[in-house]
Amino acid sequence: MEELFTNLISQFGYVGVWFLIFFENVFPPIPSELILPLSGFFTTTTDLTLPGVIIAATIGSITGAYILYGVGRLLSRERLMTFFGTRPMRLLGFKPDDIASAVDWFDRKGQVTVLICRCIPVVRSLISIPAGTAKMNVVRFSLYTLFGSAVWNTILCALGAAAGSAWETVTEQAEWVSDVVKYVIIVVVIAVAVWWVVKRILPALREREEQRQ
Repeated sequence: MEELFTNLISQFGYVGVWFLIFFENVFPPIPSELILPLSGFFTTTTDLTLPGVIIAATIGSITGAYILYGVGRLLSRERLMTFFGTRPMRLLGFKPDDIASAVDWFDRKGQVTVLICRCIPVVRSLISIPAGTAKMNVVRFSLYTLFGSAVWNTILCALGAAAGSAWETVTEQAEWVSDVVKYVIIVVVIAVAVWWVVKRILPALREREEQRQ
């Protein structure tokens, strides 16, 4: 993967940086922790400049975020409420009101998370989906994405440029932080899953059995 990224940036310069970050935003498993320090390193060995690389990466972040924002718009509140109101979802403890409450909360208080999450590995791309589902104002979404992405891109590109040929150490440190975030997410997901089983699924199953009797 590193060789592929190197070849793309070597051949296409700023366009290569834009494309890689655009692709990384649409497909989050692709690591920006590798692309950005590598891009910064190229400013020390080619005609690429640090401001130019940061701008290209930030444009890639924004255009990629629009794709997932659009996906979120397709997953509208109404469609999600209909889906979670089906019998299989009810048996899993879901209720249409859960979706309505979640979307309403995001609309009232959660929009700033778009700004914050753009600086957090793993979730930095995925946050665009709930923003779209909540129909967050496009201008506000763009500004939050722009600022948060610019901070993230500037830090990693600048560190890669400063490290020079040792840019991979920046990637290693960034990936370490990313791994910690992944472990935290896994723990949270497990805890929520256990709570959901106890508080939602088991009561729903008991209620179903009572209705049969």
